[in-house]
Amino acid sequence: MISKRTYFFTVAGLLVLVISSFIYLNSKQQLPVNAIDYDYSTKLTSLKNNLQDEINNSRRNIITQTVEKVSPAVVGINVIEIRQYRDPFSYFFDDPFFRQFFGDRGNYRQRVQGLGSGYIISPDGYIVTNDHVAGNASEITVTLTDGSHYKAEIVGTDPTSDICLLKIDGSNLPYLELGNSDDVIIGEWVIALGNPFGLFELNDKPTVTVGVISATGMNLEPINNRYYINMIQTDAAINGGNSGGPLVNSLGQVIGMNTLIFTAGGVQGNIGLGFAIPINKVKRIVSELKEKGKIDRDFQIGMSIQSIDEGIARYYDLKSTKGVIVTRVVPNSPADDAGIKTGDIILEVEGYKINNENTIFGVFQEFRVGQTITLKILRDNSELTKRMKLVKK
Repeated sequence: MISKRTYFFTVAGLLVLVISSFIYLNSKQQLPVNAIDYDYSTKLTSLKNNLQDEINNSRRNIITQTVEKVSPAVVGINVIEIRQYRDPFSYFFDDPFFRQFFGDRGNYRQRVQGLGSGYIISPDGYIVTNDHVAGNASEITVTLTDGSHYKAEIVGTDPTSDICLLKIDGSNLPYLELGNSDDVIIGEWVIALGNPFGLFELNDKPTVTVGVISATGMNLEPINNRYYINMIQTDAAINGGNSGGPLVNSLGQVIGMNTLIFTAGGVQGNIGLGFAIPINKVKRIVSELKEKGKIDRDFQIGMSIQSIDEGIARYYDLKSTKGVIVTRVVPNSPADDAGIKTGDIILEVEGYKINNENTIFGVFQEFRVGQTITLKILRDNSELTKRMKLVKK
């Protein structure tokens, strides 16, 4: 039996333990509130600033950074051409009797203004554009992004490839890095810069459109004796006045020169089919223009060709009408020396697939005197390879 004394001390001890535990637990629960001075206003402001920084950083993406990098070297080009026209009524005034009253109305000249784009390729002021922009100009004015204006001279121009090299009198000018058009990837982002409809003149800045590489190696039909072979296709919007401007990749390297657009069904303006001359071709032509002022294609081939129609395809039992047929070979010519014969079907030249006579004419514009080229031909339903050396006429 427990004594009263023992019972008293046992109960007292338990009470002390319970009270001590309560005080300890209560102090633990209150500690975080008493120890932390939480400033909600400061924290919200910090979060808001961080979010704004992230938004600003996301806006300055690779596209905007590339535009900032290359824009200073893009120029607007304004030209004046002197075009000669023949009076449609001149036939009636050829008689000397009428001439004494009306004068010679045979031909007259007119000043025509035009515009386009270009880009600087060296700090001393060499500028590349299209021949159809400036090749026939009598006066050329170049506008830079700092608002300065320069008179430009034609160093050389090549209507066949539609490439023109200009020069302005400047130094330490911004210029663009020329890339490698053989390395372009279908689907990669590209940026077209230029002077569509003269908008460059409004604020001395090029306009910018963005798209992707849609296709490469496009052989187009010739336009006004200009041959567009191995073109780059893009859906970046290209409009009137964009001709001659650069098509750049996300590294800011020029991979092509904006040149033409495809329109169909009377639709005016861009429909997502733009074409650029590959920069590797531009570099080759520019180098020759710097050296000689013109492109020397004065070589002979020594054969006549014709596009293949359905009748020819049936006669030769061909699977398609692609290619050209040789209709004549000149004795002792490069074609004769290469072993080409009448009736041969030319399928490829230096890896270029030949669709028709326009294609092969354009492909031969890529070559120079002294070059040896490879032709893939079809003879008696067998494919053969021939080598032809191009000699000067």
